[in-house]
Amino acid sequence: MSEPEAKRVKMSNPVIGTHNGHFHADEALAVFLLRLLPQYRNASLIRTRDPEVLKTCTIVVDVGGVHDDNILRYDHHQREFNANFPGKNTKLSSAGLVWMHYGHRIINAVTGISEKDADCELLYQKIYEDFVEAFDANDNGISAYDPSAIRQAGIEKKFNDKGFSIASVVNRYNYAPSAREGADGPTANGTTTSGAPAPKKEKSQDEEDARFLRASAFVGEQFSLEIEDRAQSWLPARGVVKQAFAERQQWDPQGRIIVIPYKPEGVPWSDHLYALEAEKGCEGQVLYALFAENGEPNSKWRIRAVSLEPGSFENRKGLPEQWRGVRDEELSKVSGVPGCVFVHASGFIGGNVTFEGALDMAKKAVDM
Repeated sequence: MSEPEAKRVKMSNPVIGTHNGHFHADEALAVFLLRLLPQYRNASLIRTRDPEVLKTCTIVVDVGGVHDDNILRYDHHQREFNANFPGKNTKLSSAGLVWMHYGHRIINAVTGISEKDADCELLYQKIYEDFVEAFDANDNGISAYDPSAIRQAGIEKKFNDKGFSIASVVNRYNYAPSAREGADGPTANGTTTSGAPAPKKEKSQDEEDARFLRASAFVGEQFSLEIEDRAQSWLPARGVVKQAFAERQQWDPQGRIIVIPYKPEGVPWSDHLYALEAEKGCEGQVLYALFAENGEPNSKWRIRAVSLEPGSFENRKGLPEQWRGVRDEELSKVSGVPGCVFVHASGFIGGNVTFEGALDMAKKAVDM
């Protein structure tokens, strides 16, 4: 795009600027996040490294060598850059910069929750920690664990997980043939939702932009699912789990069993349980959570071992070894509890036809 053309675009509607060439997950997410805000919902996109063209953009992310919220410039590649999200140590990428400066406004635009509401701040922190921070770490080459410490400990990976990392998923849009077509949203040079040109030895700017927009739409969909789940399910569950946590000693004097009431929208309980235990200084106390399969009076019930930490496949106390992989009458005989349905072979979950039966399973399991 020529400079006069870019100036005309700026005069007519907002323009988001980022760099052209090989793209990464952080700017793909940053652009999507900006377009959730009313003022940028219909913004055009310019992908260039030309400083003169970037000057014509309303807002610029991941290029330009400047981080200055006052002039809407959000790059993180300059030598002196060392910004972090409040309370975190991970260096920010363009995704984190946009979230840090605009996260409250994005939450309000997507969910309707007031920026001044305590729930908005809770979501702002939670979504950064559980979603956006991984983009920042990935783009800045920060591993979840210290690689040198892992090597010194002699720990080897059991399988290759790089095929579905943040970087690998977005990188496919850079080169995969099927990624040429389809993208959501306009670019300043006319690329829309279809019709990227046929591949040549070198990609045209139109094709490259279309690929970028598909990548942005992909990571954006994951973000949309995340914020929707957090706002509509996770946030309301906080009060439900808090009440259940307060009542835990009626099921076990030592508070090792928690009963989660059924809600049609679901009750994602584990995050809240860890937080409540930390608040009360009793980390690791709850070993099993009970919950109904549905809201019917005759619903079957599940018993779930609490994980060591969020996302872990290890449990604080798995269901008894002799119950694992056993079902129905045989399981009832082995456990001494009527109505047993199953216990998973790994011992992380089991089931009973009644609440009383599931509770009996939990009461026996805590002391075995």
